[in-house]
Amino acid sequence: MAARTKAQTLAWLRTLTGELSTATLKRLDDTLPWYREMPPGRRSAVGLVAQAGITSFISWFDDPTSTPWIAADVFGAAPRELLRSVSLQQTLQLIRVTVEVVEQRVKDDDESLREAILLYSREIAFAAADVYARAAEARGLWDARLEALVVDSILTGEYDSELPSRIAALGWNGHGEVSVLVGTAPRQLDVDMLRRTARHLDADVLIGVQGSRLVLVIGRVDPPEEAEGREPRGFLDIATQLEPGFGPGHLVLGHEVPSLVDAARSARAALAGFAVAKAWRNAPRPTLADDLLPERALAGDSLARSTLVNRIFKPLQNHSTELLATLWCYLDNGRSLEATARELFVHPNTVRYRLKRISGVIGWDATGAREALILQSALILGSIADSDRKT
Repeated sequence: MAARTKAQTLAWLRTLTGELSTATLKRLDDTLPWYREMPPGRRSAVGLVAQAGITSFISWFDDPTSTPWIAADVFGAAPRELLRSVSLQQTLQLIRVTVEVVEQRVKDDDESLREAILLYSREIAFAAADVYARAAEARGLWDARLEALVVDSILTGEYDSELPSRIAALGWNGHGEVSVLVGTAPRQLDVDMLRRTARHLDADVLIGVQGSRLVLVIGRVDPPEEAEGREPRGFLDIATQLEPGFGPGHLVLGHEVPSLVDAARSARAALAGFAVAKAWRNAPRPTLADDLLPERALAGDSLARSTLVNRIFKPLQNHSTELLATLWCYLDNGRSLEATARELFVHPNTVRYRLKRISGVIGWDATGAREALILQSALILGSIADSDRKT
């Protein structure tokens, strides 16, 4: 066959546009199951992209300097539908099928045309990758802004009807109980490391930075099938594993709450604890916000005051005035069993027995120095509140 001029080849290719488009759609339907299973509207959008690719190749063959316009020519046909309907891998499959159809039709033509097809397929593949990369970058920026908005809503407790949909849009996988972790933001925040660590711990996190503070909202996720039946990790354990992702300084974990919509209460406790953590000289990292109840109460945290009264003073008062009096006496006597026994006219073993009962009622052990401070603060605040009610 005599060699064609470029003008003749172009004219010939233009006459084949319809034939190539039809053959491409048929090949897509025959070879790509995901294309066959698409709703008609999405199939049409993908088909438009394939047809645009053929038309764009002919234009490019006429003027190879038009390479920068490939993405606009091809993916401009239905960019939103394409990105919503198919993945990058599927898009590359679409390109491969289209190129195969064109190559098969022109296989008996001159070598320069076949080389042009190979070169164009490379350019279109790079263009596809660029389109998806830009979309992913834009989505990442949008997700970061949306996540910051959600975390800010949790910290301020200012919820609206849009919060559940915003959380769903972020792909939050947590369920059930939630806890908030507050610490110092590092110089270089590695968000991906925090998320990877959380996934490894069967947890999900929402991440927010407010000034110098780094805030994580932590929720548990369903473990993989091979780990079903495994006891879920405690939030303190999860926080300990996430600790390397924070900057230097104190790290405070708020108490556990039933769900994400209740996270504001845990955030309030964590923020209040973080503000006063320096007052506890040997505070561990991370520290439970409830272990900072005395410092929080002295700083004016009403939640800490009510927690101390409702979880320590009132349960003891309601359970036994004898236990309440024993605790008062034990703490006033510097945690001395003998001095307490002498004041109460009982045996030291009786004091030991009562202290164990106290621990069983409220969950705190008065024999420890730190817990003794918490209990003494609760007794003082409870007595003040009790006096106010009686006057």
